[in-house]
Amino acid sequence: MNEILTQDRRMRDIIQLAKTVARSKATILIQGDSGTGKELIANLIHENSSRSGRPFVAINCAAIPENLLESELFGYERGAFTGAVTAKSGKFELANGGTLLLDEISEMDFRLQAKLLRVIQEGEVDRIGGRKPSAVDVRIIATTNRSLSHCVQDGSFREDLFYRLNVVNLTIPPLRERVGDVELISAYLVEKYAKKNAKTIQGIAPEALSYLQSHRWPGNVRELENVIERAVITSQDAQLGIKDLFIERPEGDSSQLTQDLADSEKSWIPGRTLDDIERTVIIEALQYHQGNRTHTAKALGISIRTLRNKISDYKGLGIHL
Repeated sequence: MNEILTQDRRMRDIIQLAKTVARSKATILIQGDSGTGKELIANLIHENSSRSGRPFVAINCAAIPENLLESELFGYERGAFTGAVTAKSGKFELANGGTLLLDEISEMDFRLQAKLLRVIQEGEVDRIGGRKPSAVDVRIIATTNRSLSHCVQDGSFREDLFYRLNVVNLTIPPLRERVGDVELISAYLVEKYAKKNAKTIQGIAPEALSYLQSHRWPGNVRELENVIERAVITSQDAQLGIKDLFIERPEGDSSQLTQDLADSEKSWIPGRTLDDIERTVIIEALQYHQGNRTHTAKALGISIRTLRNKISDYKGLGIHL
C-alpha cells in the first residue's frame, strides 16, 4: 500500500507536521511499531520538500550484514578489499541532492554510527580505500521500531548521533490505537485485491468488520493487508465474512487472547452496541480456539449451555460459525 489512509486525528496531525518540516533541512527521526507506515511518511516528506525532483534512496540497516553495510552506505574504491574489482558509489553518493532513508537505524553497528555522525556533521563521505572525502548534500530521515532513547541508555546507540537525528521526531501510533482507520483501510484493500484478482467482492460484512476492529494488530497495517488479501483470494461470497478472515496467533498464547478480549470490550465506537461487542468477543474466542466450544466457554468464563444459546442466536441472524 503506497498511500496514507487515515481519519485518525493524531495521524492527520503527524501528516501535517511532516509536510511542514519537509520544507526544512532538518534530519528527521520517525519512530513506530513495524508495519505502521514509517516509510510512507518518509516518502511524504521527500515529495513535499525542495528535493522532490532528486533521488530518494532507502537502505535497511537491519537487513544487510554488518561487514557489508559500511560499503553499501559509503562506497569503496577499486582494490579496497578482495573482490573490489571496480569502484562503487555508496548510498550517500547515490542520494546526493536528495533524501537518504536509514531504515531501522537502531540496528546499525556502533562503529558505523561514528562514521555516520561525521558525514552528518561535515557533509562529506569517505569511501572505503579512498584517499580524500567527497562532499555530499543529503537530507537524512531515520526510522526505528525501537526507542532510540532507550538504546542510548543501554549503550547500544551513540548519544551524540541520537541528538543529531532527533531534530524532528515523528512517532506513528499503532493501528490498535486507530480503530476508526481499520474500516477505512480495509475497504481500500478489499477493492484493491478484488480488482487485482478479478473478484466481485463488495465490501465487508458488519460482523466481520467488528471482528477486525477488535483485533490488536501486532503487525499493524502490514498484517491487516495480509489478512484482507488472503480473505479476498479465498472468499466465494459477495462480501467478506468472519469465516473468510484468518488471523494468525502465537500457538498457546492465552495471554494474547485475554488482552484481545479486554481490548474488544473497551473498543466502543459510536453506533456500536453492547450486543455488538459481546458478539465480537465470543466470535473472536471461537476463532482463537478453532471452534472448540468447551475451551471457548472456559476462556470466557461462561457455561457451555450459555455459549450454545449465543451461537444459536447468531445463526438466527445469519451468522454461521
